[in-house]
Amino acid sequence: MGFFDTILFPIKWVVAHIMVAAHNLFTFIGMDPSGGWSWLLSIVALVVVIRIILIPLFVRQIKAQRMMQVVQPEIQKLQKKYKGKTDPASRQAMQQEMMAIYKENGTSPFASCLPLIAQMPIFFSLFRVLNALGPISDPNSGADPIGPLDQATAKMAESSEIFGASLSSTFLGSENIEVKIVTAVLVVLMCATMLFQQKHLTQKNMPASALDNPMARQQKMLMYVLPLVFAVSGVSFPIGVLLYWTTSNLWSMGQQFWVIHNSPTPGSPAAIALEERRARRRARRGQPVLEDDAGTLVIEEAPEQRVSGQRQQPKRKDRAKKSPGETAQPVAPAEPEKSSPAAESDASAGPLEDAAPPAKKPGSTQAAARKSSAASGKKPPKKK
Repeated sequence: MGFFDTILFPIKWVVAHIMVAAHNLFTFIGMDPSGGWSWLLSIVALVVVIRIILIPLFVRQIKAQRMMQVVQPEIQKLQKKYKGKTDPASRQAMQQEMMAIYKENGTSPFASCLPLIAQMPIFFSLFRVLNALGPISDPNSGADPIGPLDQATAKMAESSEIFGASLSSTFLGSENIEVKIVTAVLVVLMCATMLFQQKHLTQKNMPASALDNPMARQQKMLMYVLPLVFAVSGVSFPIGVLLYWTTSNLWSMGQQFWVIHNSPTPGSPAAIALEERRARRRARRGQPVLEDDAGTLVIEEAPEQRVSGQRQQPKRKDRAKKSPGETAQPVAPAEPEKSSPAAESDASAGPLEDAAPPAKKPGSTQAAARKSSAASGKKPPKKK
């Protein structure tokens, strides 16, 4: 066992245990134990287990990417401050101030690479396990088993095939045309999924302001360089390793799609699409959607409807509410309606006529005098 295998032996032991346990499970449900599909699904199960373990690192990666977007204005100001200064002292001072900004905001440019860095030991361990299938299955090689991967199990995995290609075969190490076709297809799928994943992240989950800086341009360059590197080196990987990496890329795409769809970076195209979906959803529920001056969607809550048997009385909108302790103000009398001059003169003359005594009829005075004299016993005076 070499130095490299000695360092990776604990991870190789875990990888072998997961693969053999998954293979036993698929065999238990009725799959062929020596078939290639049971071992292929064992590698898929290995990917699922590893990616579930790496979920905390993935969450940390998302937070680091968000904070990198937040500190971009400060980084741009710092770059403008040291623009044109190429001396070593200025370059060192700029790097120190930049690292201070990252440390203050709890992020780092390398935090977005944590899941990839954490998977590299597993990637190489699976590579070494698949390469060891042949020596372990040969009783004359003297190779030691790796955990539960003993001679019988290794021989069964070595003899399993998918479309005529074994899991431990490589493009350069085999003359079989089926091996070359399967390897080429997996290399193309691996590179295509990697490119699509990075491009989807850049176009959907990054605001336009974050795309115009040196770090974004460097990330865009790596988006095309990494698939090219894996395309060149993929011809030396076993089919099982190519299958692992392709499955891991598909997992990352699904995980990334869920995050971008439900919790995108503020200001990104995905965030705008999320606000539009929420607006349409609330509009279907009968809640009106308003748009403020800044162009962002604002949802107006629908008023709560009263459910009661009593009829609600209408209220005037301009009536001010009386504050506590305020006394009621007397209501001013309504102004009289304007009338014509003739009507005004009649109205002014009316009270005078009512105040004057009524006119007496002729003879009424004499009759009153006779009645008063008769009551007193005197005769009324005669007319001359």
